[in-house]
Amino acid sequence: MKKITLFIVLLTLAGSTFAASRHKAHAISTSQSIDTATFATGCFWCTEAKFRQLQGVIKVVSGYTGGHLANPTYKQVSTGTTGHAEACNIIYNPKLISYDVLLSAFFTAHDPTQLNKQGNDIGTQYRSAIFYHNAAQKQKALYYIDKLNEAKAYKSKIVTQVAPYTIFYRAEESEQNFYNLNPNQYYCKFVIQPELAKFNQVFKNRLKPTK
Repeated sequence: MKKITLFIVLLTLAGSTFAASRHKAHAISTSQSIDTATFATGCFWCTEAKFRQLQGVIKVVSGYTGGHLANPTYKQVSTGTTGHAEACNIIYNPKLISYDVLLSAFFTAHDPTQLNKQGNDIGTQYRSAIFYHNAAQKQKALYYIDKLNEAKAYKSKIVTQVAPYTIFYRAEESEQNFYNLNPNQYYCKFVIQPELAKFNQVFKNRLKPTK
């Protein structure tokens, strides 16, 4: 974990240099006040709980994307037959947090070497995926994956899907902000809580102030 964390920190700095020096024409504009990143890191309850802690993240919306069924329900997606991944739209202020840092958080938030699963959550709906909104996001995602693989940051190669963002279906209201509203639920207490503690330790200097 320490090796991966250190490498991701260094890669964040390298990624910023990469964007500035090699892809100026495609760099994500920081003149806009709002942008969106769309990530799938397994169960979206866990994804949402982690990313909403970061400074610069305005809102996190849980939903379904990448599949073939229109207007899917949680129950339908849970069968693993819709092609959709449980994902989150992360709405952020690029003046306060960069896409590079969000990518660093993405690769810290889960194990991107597990194919169609995260821990005991198994199925294509739990796949690791980055749904890019523009060419710059695609380039950065592929750059990070290449560099992490080259450095052998993980024991196995990264299997994260990198695909264009198309239609995102907002999940039911009962699935939104699930961890904060259900802290004593079994999955929240024994799966999300320990993962969130580790994630927050890595990004302790980028967390929102506690109320």
